[in-house]
Amino acid sequence: MLKDISVSAIVAGLMAVLVSYSGPLAIVFQAGDSAGISHQMMTSWIWAISMAAGVTSLALSAWLKVPVLTAWSAPGTVLLLTLFPELSLNEAVGAYITAALVLLLIGVTGWFDRVVHVIPRGVSAAMIGGILFDFGLGAFRPLADYPLVTVVMVLGFVAFKLLSGSWSLVLLALLGFGLSLATLGVDTSQLRWELASPQWITPQWNLHSTLSLALPLVIVSLTGQFLPGFAILKNAGYQVASRPILTSLSLVSIPVALFGGITSVLAAITASICTSPEAHPNPDKRYIAGIANGIFYLIGGLFAGSIVLFFTSFPTVMIAMIAGLALLGAISNSLQTALSDPDHRDAALVTFMTTASGVSLMGIGAAFWGIVLGGLVYLLSELLARRKQRR
Repeated sequence: MLKDISVSAIVAGLMAVLVSYSGPLAIVFQAGDSAGISHQMMTSWIWAISMAAGVTSLALSAWLKVPVLTAWSAPGTVLLLTLFPELSLNEAVGAYITAALVLLLIGVTGWFDRVVHVIPRGVSAAMIGGILFDFGLGAFRPLADYPLVTVVMVLGFVAFKLLSGSWSLVLLALLGFGLSLATLGVDTSQLRWELASPQWITPQWNLHSTLSLALPLVIVSLTGQFLPGFAILKNAGYQVASRPILTSLSLVSIPVALFGGITSVLAAITASICTSPEAHPNPDKRYIAGIANGIFYLIGGLFAGSIVLFFTSFPTVMIAMIAGLALLGAISNSLQTALSDPDHRDAALVTFMTTASGVSLMGIGAAFWGIVLGGLVYLLSELLARRKQRR
């Protein structure tokens, strides 16, 4: 393992954590505001989700020798925004545990593998591109309000990539932080080292929380996280069974739920960073990025109090810009794969557009509906092509 360690893989793991803390973590803060929780309880939430992601990313990547990145359920956190404050925090924790038990049952049976393997490669690649697309736009949306900063960041990204691929993300992050301090008026007076303070939450169960949160949480976790997460691994050339990953994440989700941690899932967005050639030219050595990702999550969980303070003082626009630029390579690779087969480009385009639209139907996210519509177009194309050949 020591021979496989590389700077680029470690940086990729760090960037994946920064992407999670800049994007999906914002939803956690919104949910906390909706629930009206205290600063200490928010720290406990961040500690719980970070420790769960850290332990599972590190352990699974080292065990399977694959860059397995895990995170908290971002689509599931969105559900909380519609349920708080009517739903109590104790009921939410009970629903987390119920969802984890259902996912554990699904993981033990191993049926999820069959779903992943029947999805056409071009359709799954298009879904990945659609998921990442909105995050990529985050690098260019600030152009109207911060034109000079945006232009400098984009040109810097291209220059760093051409000059030094392995160090490009490090140099990009340093450039972004430097520009933030110089031009965006960062208030660093509130920043200080503050350790986590986990808060125990006694779970409560009832039919309302089960139907309104637990079951929808299972669906959005499977369709919005596990499905695209396994698709990203598959398209990167990693053939990994879902059983050990689903089972491990479900088991870890149960204890962290007692401290406010929502269900742990397979990462989708950040996985593209650590499975790309930028992490390491050799796919067999990219698992180091997953291990590094886990270590940085553990550090983040330990200093969860500082993360809360940082999140409220540092410009999110810059973090979103860095994250968007870091994902451009993954978006490009996904679109190349999706459109490489001329016979099924319509299916890929339908999948990409549906997923990128962000539409939600019956509480299920766009990634699932992108696969459904793209898959139907794929089947129709195959059917018509066969009929044409018979003639």
